[in-house]
Amino acid sequence: MKTVFVKPAEVERSWFVIDAQGQRLGRVAVKAASLARGKHKASYTPHQEVGDYVIIINADKIEVSGNKANDKVYFKHTGYAGGLKKTNFTALIERHPADPLEIAIRGMLPKGPLGRKLAQNVKVYAGPNHPHAAQSPRAIEV
Repeated sequence: MKTVFVKPAEVERSWFVIDAQGQRLGRVAVKAASLARGKHKASYTPHQEVGDYVIIINADKIEVSGNKANDKVYFKHTGYAGGLKKTNFTALIERHPADPLEIAIRGMLPKGPLGRKLAQNVKVYAGPNHPHAAQSPRAIEV
């Protein structure tokens, strides 16, 4: 049996929308990363971009279990000596509501050029509205 490689022009792409309201951060991130990677398709190939587009709405209403809201720490470095900045989940979601979800999804995608391209196929919005209604996305449960 021969291995079938799908050409980039032949890949059929779908749009999915995930409502993150009241959902756990990790569960939503796993589902979004899997859809963006294309692991649900029979034509999945690890080194090709065969995944779908994912829209996540209500990212500001995402939940974490336990005491992670205070204990989960995100690090960022300014590039200067002593420039390590720390912020917890609660402070980050107040300042940038979509960032915790984007960081979690990016961590689940491959590192390198393919992972950066796949991360662009995931759109995260803090509120219930998104500008991709013309693509008629299908709602999917987590």
